Amino acid sequence: MITQARSRRKPSGGRYHSFRDKRLHERASHPTLTKLSERSVRTIRLRGGSIKARLLTTNMANVYNGKTKKFMQSKIVTISDNPANRNYVRRNIITKGTIIDTEAGKARVTNRPGQEGAVNAVLLSE
Repeated sequence: MITQARSRRKPSGGRYHSFRDKRLHERASHPTLTKLSERSVRTIRLRGGSIKARLLTTNMANVYNGKTKKFMQSKIVTISDNPANRNYVRRNIITKGTIIDTEAGKARVTNRPGQEGAVNAVLLSE
């Protein structure tokens, strides 16, 4: 089980002796690596009964144009750059900060698609 509990190692590399087992409220999930393909969303139940939409794949983005001050839906052509991980570019994975090529032009992703269920981006001025 992936957990968000304290590390089992000290900064020096020594071991913390655990005083209890893992708890259900400490559980974490695998990252949702949103890929470039036809749109598919999975909804998951959160603590307290809330629902989150996990965007597994998408090929559309809500692009904001700073000059016209308007949003438009644009098709994602390809992924140009990803400062989070250079290998995400070859795997076509979209995260926050990714530079995407859209039909409207180059844009930077401003949200976390795996957490919100959509891709929002800002058009880059060239």
